[in-house]
Amino acid sequence: MTIRTTSTNTRIPRAGDRHLVLIDAENMAATPSPTRRDLEMVKAAVITVLPDFGTAQRIVACSHHAARAAAFAFPGARHLWRSGRNGADLALLDVLENERVDQRFGRVTLCSGDGIFAASAARLADADVNVTVIALRGHLAARLQLAARNVVQLTRPLRESAPGA
Repeated sequence: MTIRTTSTNTRIPRAGDRHLVLIDAENMAATPSPTRRDLEMVKAAVITVLPDFGTAQRIVACSHHAARAAAFAFPGARHLWRSGRNGADLALLDVLENERVDQRFGRVTLCSGDGIFAASAARLADADVNVTVIALRGHLAARLQLAARNVVQLTRPLRESAPGA
């Protein structure tokens, strides 16, 4: 009787080549209940800044109010839904703090201006991860700006004006 064993290579590809994009959907849309159109505009704005958006690993977080809109606007992304005060932020923080991001990715782009991410961004930067923050102009916490290596502030409104406005 011959026993044949096989092994699989489960090594993580070189971290320096991997890019993680984390999107706080409600923060980027500047509303607690973004529509699919709002989130499609967010996605279009992020794509203009990140040409490799389509090949990066993407995680989109929002409350249950925007879950359907986020799922349709960001197909192929990992979706996290957490409601309550800072729900989306806490869901993304859980990823940053508990999923060995510093060991798995050479680049992390955080699409949010919330200061709650400053400590995680600083820790990643200390681990030699290239951290970029994309935020709406006027919605970027100073401590998050200081923690990131690169900062992009979107100047154009991502939401369409209401009819007649």
